Amino acid sequence: MIKLLVVDDSALVRKLLGGIFASEPDFSVSFARNGREALELLPKVEPDVVTLDVHMPEMDGLTCLDRIMAERPCPVVMVSSLTALGADATLRALDLGAVDFVPKPSGAISLEIDRIAPVIVQKVRLAAETPIRKSLRLAERVRARVRAFESRAPEPRIAAGRSPAASRPIRPRLERGAVLVGCSTGGPPALDTLLSQLPADFPLPVVVAQHMPSSFTAALARRLDGLCALSVVEVTRPMPLEPGHVFIARGDADTLLSSRAGEPFVLTAPASPAYLWHPSVDRMVASALEFMDPAGLVGVLMTGMGRDGAEAMTRLHQGGGRTIAEAEETAVVWGMPGELVKAGGADFVEPVHLIPQRLLALVG
Repeated sequence: MIKLLVVDDSALVRKLLGGIFASEPDFSVSFARNGREALELLPKVEPDVVTLDVHMPEMDGLTCLDRIMAERPCPVVMVSSLTALGADATLRALDLGAVDFVPKPSGAISLEIDRIAPVIVQKVRLAAETPIRKSLRLAERVRARVRAFESRAPEPRIAAGRSPAASRPIRPRLERGAVLVGCSTGGPPALDTLLSQLPADFPLPVVVAQHMPSSFTAALARRLDGLCALSVVEVTRPMPLEPGHVFIARGDADTLLSSRAGEPFVLTAPASPAYLWHPSVDRMVASALEFMDPAGLVGVLMTGMGRDGAEAMTRLHQGGGRTIAEAEETAVVWGMPGELVKAGGADFVEPVHLIPQRLLALVG
């Protein structure tokens, strides 16, 4: 039985969320109206997972999350409003140690909740199964490990069955090369670690598909831009695919690579129903393979549930490109990178803090 603590100041939201999980045979649900009540209930309920509203009276969700991670760490899923303010708070929550987030119902809540109920159940169930060592202050933990490794050269971690030749630098025409990154659950802290270590003169453009709503990806791009030497922008219109830039795919849509007058571009497109998650990693990589030489491409698949990106990156690998899968030891959820490894499409399997060094070695 999964013990769930629902923390929300709205009686209606508590009722609706309670109804969703009451219909699941393996959940036992308790409730708190704010962060203060939640902290009081933690030793009594001993929850396996907590859903936590961001904005509450007496004690808000971020303060409560910080206390949970310090006093009784357990997996937390944030329930966030789809606003710019909600996006910034959610990204901060993920940095503090929240495993994932779900959108807070808006408009006709009782109707909206039915639509998002399956996603809520899936994310909360997955969070309950996530070892807390992987969700507790992931960003701080990874940064500490990076500092410990700074004086050490990374040992080659070539995936099973791969030739040492795979570790040789790629030789793309730089104007036709790119790094393609896909991630989902646990992605924002992993992107912090990856992108903040790339220098301003990194020779390839980087395109990122992170599963997120459209109201969150602009905040993600702004946040990363403040952390990185590279310029980080959200893809909202056709943009030249230039080195020195990181292009964050817009949420609730798909981002494609294309060519205009012989020059590479990145652009946003309506989400395709042929793909389950958006922005779609598979569709992004497939679009690049249509006109770019795979030998000039590097695919990086990091933490996330499901298998988005595994199929297309396996094709990239088979075509002569390079692929890196995040290692299970640092992934919050080893779904997407694990599927790439199982498919035989990973050239390297690296902890997240060593992926930047691997990229730098590959692009010479």
